[in-house]
Amino acid sequence: MVVCEGRQQVRSRAPEGAQAGGRPRTGRQQLDQRRTGRSMSQLTVAVLGTGIMGSAMARNIAGAGHAVRAWNRTISRAQPLADDGIEIAPTATAAVEGADVVITMLFDGSAVAEVMRETAPAMRPGAAWLQMTTVGPDDVAVLAAIAESAGVLFYDSPVSGTRQPAESGTLVIMTAGPASGRELVTPVLDAVGSRTVWTGEDGASAASTRLKLVVNSWVIAVSNAAGEIVTLAKAIGVPPAQFFEVLDGGGLDLPFLRIKADLVERGALSPANFAVDTSGKDAHLILELAREAGLRLDGMEAFSARLDRVADAGHAHEDMAASYLAGFSTSTKTS
Repeated sequence: MVVCEGRQQVRSRAPEGAQAGGRPRTGRQQLDQRRTGRSMSQLTVAVLGTGIMGSAMARNIAGAGHAVRAWNRTISRAQPLADDGIEIAPTATAAVEGADVVITMLFDGSAVAEVMRETAPAMRPGAAWLQMTTVGPDDVAVLAAIAESAGVLFYDSPVSGTRQPAESGTLVIMTAGPASGRELVTPVLDAVGSRTVWTGEDGASAASTRLKLVVNSWVIAVSNAAGEIVTLAKAIGVPPAQFFEVLDGGGLDLPFLRIKADLVERGALSPANFAVDTSGKDAHLILELAREAGLRLDGMEAFSARLDRVADAGHAHEDMAASYLAGFSTSTKTS
């Protein structure tokens, strides 16, 4: 279904469940169930960055029947993807040569720019670059210029979702880029996401990145609130379950709040769904964007400081729910 609202389009599909035995459907199985008669040829897709998100994307794209090449700066982190029939490229340049679509899912804008300045010239003219790393609007302008100089189509395409949506291919993708390449990138977007929100035709405008930072400001706020709620309740003798009993089924009840509060209560902070260092990086981007707009976000300033403190205390690679540790004097309490 496509819903048109002015210049914005939202393509959506109902989320699919799991297979028998609880294993998530692969991107290929999801595509088989929602095909609409449009023929789909195999694409060659390069995925640069094989962390939590990049690895899951690569598997779903391969599962959708496309040829996938994966590259990571630390090659050993990409090697497990070979078991899924994914080619492990020795260099980023080798990964992108001849590819139809290139995905960047690295840590930040500087990392993406460093890699793509070297590798974008090796992309074939007319290929598409889906820039999915969360970066700042200024970074988008730099990356779009790199794409233009290389003669490739640039899509500002950050995603909303963490480990589980990435693994199940149900991310929400915010995308801006030329209409001329939509037919090329749509099969890839379909393989990794359940919905694509089109924010315009100019990737360099950073419309999608701005939207992503607004979304992440909410994600960070709720995650920090979850940690504070659980620790406050325990400290004053209130069972956290009673708090959620009061909220149950009402307007204040949020699934994400429950998920993060459960991680805090169980101390299940590794492996991370959305890590402290990554969310802290995004918090700094949000604050920078707010300052440019003449705003002061007191809550985000506090949340950012909490994330920085727990990262400095050695929890950078744990789930962002670990921000609750900032409420203790040493930030080393484990629940």
